[in-house]
Amino acid sequence: MPITKLTVDQLRLTVDPDTLGFADTSELLHHPLSWIGQERAETAVRFGLGMDQADYNLFVLGEAGSGRSSLLRQAMQVAASNRATPPDLCYLYNFDAPERPRALRLPSGQGRLLRQHMARMMNTLLADIPQQLDGPHFKVESERIAKSYKEEESRAYAELDAFGEARNFTMHRESGHLLFTLRGREGHAMTEDEMLALPKEQRAEIDRAEQELIAEINRYMELTRPLERVMVDSLASLARKEVKPLLDRELRRIRTALNKTNQDSARLDTYLHQVKDDILDNLELFKAAETDDELRKEMLNKLLTRYRINLVVDNDGLRGAPVIVEDNPLFRSLFGSIEYQSENDVLVTDFSRIRAGSLHRADGGFLMLHLRDLLADGLVWEKLRRFLRSGRLQIEEPGTAFAPIAAVSLEPEAVDVDVKIILIGSRDLYYELQEGDPEFARRFRVKVDFAERFAASDATRRASAIFVAHTCKLLGLPHFSAAAVSRLLEQGHREAEDKSRQSAIFGHTEALILESAALCQTRAGDLVAAVDVDMALAARRQRHDYPEQRLRESIAEGDVLIALQGESVGQLNGLTVVDLGDHRFGFPVRVSARTYAGEEGLINIEREVNMSGPIHDKGVLILHHYLAALFTRNAPLAFNASIVFEQEYSGVEGDSASCAELYVLLSSLSGLPLRQGIAVTGALNQHGEVLPVGGINEKIEGFFDICAAAGLEGGQGVLIPDRNRRHLMLDHRVVEAVAQGRFHIHTIGHVIDGLELLAGVPAGRVNVKGVYTRGSVLGLAQSTLQAYRRACLTMEHKRK
Repeated sequence: MPITKLTVDQLRLTVDPDTLGFADTSELLHHPLSWIGQERAETAVRFGLGMDQADYNLFVLGEAGSGRSSLLRQAMQVAASNRATPPDLCYLYNFDAPERPRALRLPSGQGRLLRQHMARMMNTLLADIPQQLDGPHFKVESERIAKSYKEEESRAYAELDAFGEARNFTMHRESGHLLFTLRGREGHAMTEDEMLALPKEQRAEIDRAEQELIAEINRYMELTRPLERVMVDSLASLARKEVKPLLDRELRRIRTALNKTNQDSARLDTYLHQVKDDILDNLELFKAAETDDELRKEMLNKLLTRYRINLVVDNDGLRGAPVIVEDNPLFRSLFGSIEYQSENDVLVTDFSRIRAGSLHRADGGFLMLHLRDLLADGLVWEKLRRFLRSGRLQIEEPGTAFAPIAAVSLEPEAVDVDVKIILIGSRDLYYELQEGDPEFARRFRVKVDFAERFAASDATRRASAIFVAHTCKLLGLPHFSAAAVSRLLEQGHREAEDKSRQSAIFGHTEALILESAALCQTRAGDLVAAVDVDMALAARRQRHDYPEQRLRESIAEGDVLIALQGESVGQLNGLTVVDLGDHRFGFPVRVSARTYAGEEGLINIEREVNMSGPIHDKGVLILHHYLAALFTRNAPLAFNASIVFEQEYSGVEGDSASCAELYVLLSSLSGLPLRQGIAVTGALNQHGEVLPVGGINEKIEGFFDICAAAGLEGGQGVLIPDRNRRHLMLDHRVVEAVAQGRFHIHTIGHVIDGLELLAGVPAGRVNVKGVYTRGSVLGLAQSTLQAYRRACLTMEHKRK
């Protein structure tokens, strides 16, 4: 294929505003948003969200800004609306083992009802139980029981008193204790001195009588204590009998309010029965006291906390399944937590301090996570792996074991959680996960691959315009004219580096919409015009191109040697791209070569000093072997050659300079100078075919800007691969210069095709004997190589 000079209409795609079918984007608001160019991803999402089987979680691949999060959120909302609303989740006091709170699931909205009714029942009981226990019926019955006990106890005491009286002892009670004293002759209590003054025999008689009385007192106690217990039990039974109807009535109201049956109905009935028994066992705390002491109040409040309902997941009012987006997946926020408070240097807690995590709230629905966030915490990653394996979620506090003070811990009952996880990550992370943790990766069987670009059509351009319309409405921005939308579409092609494809990174489009609208509002415009988009792009470049400006200045000031005119042997301007992350620009670099007789072959100076990457090294090796293939039919190569990127100090990577490297080698071998006003880019294969390269627009514009700063003299231009034609979306300033004949863009399909343009003489043809045309570039290079070969043979002969 001969060398081709591109015409103006081949340098960029221009979208005609008249073909879009609207005057401005306000006309498109009635159209719904769509998955622009993401049909593959949309199909995968619908399949994955509709699969109810385990392990069909979704792994979403794609670049940030491709709409993966917003589109997945919309898809989840649609899928969730067709699902059943999941139940509420409560944690209850465990009367059998308080350190192990029980989980209870109730139909959505009934968790809140249960909590309200339990709180209302407690308030009712606090008011009604004291009244019930202070009522006339309870008083009469309790007095009867107490009277019966007192009569029995009085008879026993009378017998004890008579027993002591017969032995000269007087019985009396004091502060609940039984006391007795020995009477003297005159009936008064005998003192210790009087006791000691008695004869020995009489004192011994008194001691025997005292022992007999003590034994009788013990028999009295054995008799009355059971009577007291019977009285206490009878009073308690009476109180239970009085309060039980009240409790039954309140619990019946709760059961009536929660009339929907579910899998945990039996568990709820068991819990309510335990609440009833616990209240009946602690009725003493509910009784009104004349002096309401603080201890009783504290004990009553502690008792009432047992009957609270800890509603950790409340789905009341939810229609369909939940959709949760967790942007901060810490251990506590994802898996739930237990709160603690310090009391007397001990961390204490109870079931009411259990908190649900995002996984609990997403039960029955969808949870979106970002893989990079999960990988930042090893504990979160390992816990999630265990959950995906078992489907059961246990709330725990991993840090309490290492707390500086002792902690009273809980072990809440684990619950089954059915949630579909949507994990978002880059392609690199996805394939690293496939290799490094295949067990985890197989839990995500649905791969959703978001494209970075897509084939453009009238339909995708229409959908893109609809996206602009809805973005303007959502953000309260002025609408875009058709011409402005055309410029947005052209910029999408520019980012995709393809006339037939658009960029799918609509986050960049949204940013450009915002910046263009801001400029429109600054000039008080009603519609965003094409000039606003152009100004926004220019302003963005100005904000980011300081490094590019400094490099251009270094050329203008002569610090970096770049020749833009004339001819030179063994040197040429190659084109490179500098990518700073937020800004990418092209920049020329001088490629030079030296050749002489020898047997070391081609030396890549960058490789020798460890400043080149593997792709560049591969390109140089391909170049070496292609060069050998050009000439070894006539004679083996016998030369030394060196190639270097002049004044390049940050390293070289990529093979897009292969063509330029071949040209400077052939120039050095042939002695023919090359045009310095033509910069070259293009990769090379072993057959001399020129391969397309990346960053073609930035490379061309970078060289153009340097030429324009020095003054365009009409002979300058670039030589690029013909296979890069469809990637051209050049800036209007370059297109205008080409239209005026002040700059030129040439393409080649085979590397040899560019020799005549650069050297000014034919490349040369080879005859059947392997000899190239005399006076051609390849013919002159061949002659030099033959001379090198002869010189090497002469030197070898002399050494022998």
